[in-house]
Parts: sequence; structure tokens; C-alpha cells
Amino acid sequence: MSLFDLSITEIHKRLKEREISATDLVKESLRRIDEVEKDVQAFLLIDSDRALSRAKKIDNDIVNSEEIGILAGLPVGIKDNIITEGVRTTCGSKILENYNPIYSATVYKRILAGQSIMIGKTNMDEFAMGSSTEHSAYHPTFNPWNLNYVPGGSSGGSAAAVAAGEVYYALGSDTGGSIRQPAAYTGVVGLKPTYGLVSRFGLVAFASSLDQIGPITKNVEDAAYVLQTIAGHDEYDSTSANVPIPDYISGLTREIKGLRIGVPKEYMGEGIDHGVKEKIQDAIEVLSGLGAIIEEVSLPHTEYAVATYYIIAPSEASSNLARYDGVRYGIRADSAENLIDMYKKTRSEGLGSEVKRRIMLGTYALSSGYYDDYYLKAQKVRTLIKQDFEKVFDKFDLILGPTVPTTAFKIDENINDPLTMYLNDILTIPVNLAGLPAISIPAGLVNGLPVGLQLIGKHFAEATILRAAYAFEQSTEHNKLKAQFVRG
Repeated sequence: MSLFDLSITEIHKRLKEREISATDLVKESLRRIDEVEKDVQAFLLIDSDRALSRAKKIDNDIVNSEEIGILAGLPVGIKDNIITEGVRTTCGSKILENYNPIYSATVYKRILAGQSIMIGKTNMDEFAMGSSTEHSAYHPTFNPWNLNYVPGGSSGGSAAAVAAGEVYYALGSDTGGSIRQPAAYTGVVGLKPTYGLVSRFGLVAFASSLDQIGPITKNVEDAAYVLQTIAGHDEYDSTSANVPIPDYISGLTREIKGLRIGVPKEYMGEGIDHGVKEKIQDAIEVLSGLGAIIEEVSLPHTEYAVATYYIIAPSEASSNLARYDGVRYGIRADSAENLIDMYKKTRSEGLGSEVKRRIMLGTYALSSGYYDDYYLKAQKVRTLIKQDFEKVFDKFDLILGPTVPTTAFKIDENINDPLTMYLNDILTIPVNLAGLPAISIPAGLVNGLPVGLQLIGKHFAEATILRAAYAFEQSTEHNKLKAQFVRG
């Protein structure tokens, strides 16, 4: 049995009693990476020497202290768009292949303060623009359940590393579903917090009004522990919410009697795979059996979410990525004749096709003569989508549906079909547009591939989401299933 099969509380107890050490946990992570990383390719960088050194320090701290953090000694994977001082951060892009940060993201500081140990930086779609981790400039990542399938994206490396047992938990970022979708595809738990609950300081920006950092874990309890550590106000992030942080752990009970849950008819209609629908219906029966009150509702503007997102997100990306010009950091093209030529060559050589596509879309939407027709109109529709949620939450505590319309698709299946790729996010995108919290938890298998159940809550209602997710998880065996590493 792997040490990673133990719960966080069991590991914590054994650490305190010195039955195991932080060094043991890091060695277990590195052993597993040696065993499976050649197949999964979840990482862009393995920082083994630093991890072992930090483990030794934590072991010394444990000897000399009565108090140790609940996440102490746990190996973690960090998505490669989260800034880590002294450790290369590339965002999965060639344009940042030599970027060595001089500061750290707030979330990284908080997990270090909690005595976790970063094993390495996980692979991702370039600048978080993608839904399969095939758009990494370095290599794709493969789904541990079936190595011929994608792990989802853009946090595919983080999700695959947790599903493969290479790390105990991971951090990802979610702009339109990039935590929840790969969590669904790889059979793990992915939590997208309310916009502003977790600091974005040190997260390399894709779309600043949509981006949010969150945990990817083996189970709901672990997600609650990690969220407890990383949530909270940050003076370095102007969009950080200064709200009280509840005790997420104490709220993890199986008691959901009377909880009102709405199931949008738009989330269970045309385009949703039959097998996925069946698993969600099974989940509804489980939650009903636990006493939840479940009724059909409507989110009528759902059909406009993808179009709205793919105007707003590329527009913000066009602005945010303008800084990558070869002047201050990142690569610089050789043989440029003048400054403008250097800009062109650097971006042409350093950025991938999907990033270029989105920059062009965003630049067009923001350009003179088109701003009102595209960007301004998209922002108005965004408000309508947010109002749809508010109307439902006047009467309901949570919204339930599939995380993704299908199970994972095959490597290379959609790589040349961006529209199909974009439509995979139809059920996750509305949450980001409205700034809401949501979680994806395992809901069973269809043809050997995981299905994700999505629970969406009111702003800052993470405790309610976690409670319902925990009740469902404890009433099923889905989270106990393990990736099989099959091919075919």
C-alpha cells in the first residue's frame, strides 16, 4: 500500500507520532514518479533535490515542535502558471522557457507555510488556453485511466499527477473549467472557489476577471483542508475579497436533509452523452435518498455562455499577453532588424497556435468599430448569465449537473477542431462568468473512463458545496476507484 492511500488525518497522526517522516512521503512521491511519469508526463519540472532538502527541514521542525501543519510533509504539484521563486515557471510556453521568478505567488507561500513540499511544476496548455493539455509547448499529458486519452485541461498535468498517485494533491487554475474539467476526466476532485476567495497574486494572467486558483485532490475532505490553507484576503491582490473564512472541515457531515438542489434542464439536454446522463441521474437518486430536495430549474442563457466567454476571455488575454515582447523577460528572437521586427519575431517564435488564435480573436473584439458589437455585448450577456444563477439561488442552495458533456476524448481527436474543443466547456464556463464556486467529484465510470458530477453554489458558499459533495462521496464508492493505466 502506498503512503498516499492514507487520509490526510492519518498521515498527520503518523507524522506527529514519528511513525513516518516527511522524507518518507517525498521519497514515495519520487518513487511513483519514476514508475509512471514516462507514461503520464504530468510534469514539466521535477524539483527533487529541493523537495528532499525541505522534507529534511520539516522533519527537524517536527522533532522540535508540538504543532505541525495539517498539510505538513505532503508532496504537492504546482501548475506551471503559478509563480515559484527560484523555480522555473514557463506557463507551458516557449516564450517563458528561461523565466526564473524572483518572487512567489501568495498561494505558494501559504502552502509552504502549511509545511507542504512542492515536488515540481505540472504541465498545462500554453498560458492555460486549452481543454486537453495537448497545447503545451513541451509535450502532451496522458490520462492515467487510459493513456490514449487526454486528461483534460488546462490543468491536465495537475489532475493527472493526483490521479496517477505521483503527488498527494495539486494546485490548478480555472478560467473556464480548467480545474473541474480535468478533474472530471481523471476521476479526482477539483474545486473552483468563488472569484476573489483565493489570491491571484503570482498567478500568470490569462483572463483576469475569470481566473481563479483552486485545489485538485483525491477526495472532498482533502479539498477542504487545502482550501482552508489557501483561502483568505491578500493585500497584494486588488480583487481579493475580504470575507470571513469559515471552518470548512467541521462542516463535512453527511447531513444534507432539506438541502434544495436545482438541476438545470439545459445541463441535461441535447449534447450530453447518454452514459454521462445516467451517472448524473444515479447521483440525483443518492442525494435524494440523503434527504435533499431536488427539482428541475432553468438557466435560459446557458446557450450563449461559450460565445460570450470566447469574446471576453480572448479580449483579456490580448491585453494581458501584450507584455510578452522579448524586452524584459522570456526569450528574445535573434536577428531582428528593429524594435517592431523584434516584437513580431519573438511572439511568432515564442507563442503557439492556440495562443495566437485567441490573441487575434481578442484583439479583433476590442478593435475600433467592433468593441460595442462584440466585447460590450458579451459583457451584457455575462450579466444575464449571472442573473440566471441569482434567480435560481433565490430558491435553491445548490445547482447540480454534469461537469462535462462527455468522458475524455482521445489524444489528437479534437486538436485540429477548436470549436469542438471549446464546446467541451459549455457546462463549466457559466460558473466563471458569474464568479461562482463549483466542485467536480467522481460519479462513476462509462466505458472505463470517469464521469464528473458538478455542484455549483452561491458566492462564498464553499462550505455548502463541500458538505453536499462529502455526503455524496461518503455514500458511494466512486472516489475509491483508481486509474488503471490501460491503452486502447
